[in-house]
Amino acid sequence: MTAQLLDQLQEHGYAGRIVPIHHLRDLEEEIQARYEQGLVDPELYQIYLTGFAFHPPESLPDARSLIVVAVPQPQCRITFTWRGEPVPTIVPPTYLHGRETNAQAGDTLARLLEPAGYRTVKASLPVKLLAVRSGLAAYGKNNITYVPGLGSFHRLAAFYSDLPCTEDPWQAPQMMDRCQTCLACQHACPTGAIAPDRFQVHAERCITFHNEKPDSVPFPAWLDPAWHNCLVGCLHCQRACPEDRAVLGWTEDRASFSEEETALILEGVPLDQLPAGMAGKLRQSDLAAQYDSLPRNLGVLLKTGQAQ
Repeated sequence: MTAQLLDQLQEHGYAGRIVPIHHLRDLEEEIQARYEQGLVDPELYQIYLTGFAFHPPESLPDARSLIVVAVPQPQCRITFTWRGEPVPTIVPPTYLHGRETNAQAGDTLARLLEPAGYRTVKASLPVKLLAVRSGLAAYGKNNITYVPGLGSFHRLAAFYSDLPCTEDPWQAPQMMDRCQTCLACQHACPTGAIAPDRFQVHAERCITFHNEKPDSVPFPAWLDPAWHNCLVGCLHCQRACPEDRAVLGWTEDRASFSEEETALILEGVPLDQLPAGMAGKLRQSDLAAQYDSLPRNLGVLLKTGQAQ
């Protein structure tokens, strides 16, 4: 059944792996060990790595496996109008429509498993680590996960299931073979977050870590405004990576904003005080979740001319 499920996921354009439930403890211990070894910045740890639940949910107490799924996801183009000219900006994969993508993956699993009497429940787990440990993905030198055929243009989702897992693909974390001799992402990163002396990136120096914060939090003084390149997040290392050459052109247009609407964003007008049509457009494009950081991030892109 497990092999059949993975084949069916592939037919839907996804990629997946299944591991026994007992690896929950391994995931928890590895995250904690990285923090205790000083490999994870304390602030980053508190923000991103303390909200996981390393136990099956009450709705599926007899869970027997973990399923991790990679769903293809493009970069998105958001166009603003400024000084009479359209200004396209890019949002990298994984930022927008996360709930819909997770629900899509969950619905697909349900359609495939329920006829056989099995169930799935969404899991809150370190999906990158699970994907690499399961063999679904490999790390790049930039610590981003890469899935064969999808590159880094994917979103990962994890699920508990009562489907038995008769084989165990669990493995040590793997870095892509290409990374052994490639320095493209290291050279492309302007902040030095990808260091030559260790595998774990200095996430506290990553542009993404800083431009995901609310508009009220200023950028650190060392962060050159000219280094910004996305409306949120960063694509310097992914654009340089040879593994992404086949998918770099995959961009979908999601929303456009008039000059008046752009000005309201730059002024930091609260979401609930925006014109109804504009607020609806932000929600429909899933930018509402990123709205707190947009005034600062968009402002620096317009000022430096670093938009797409």
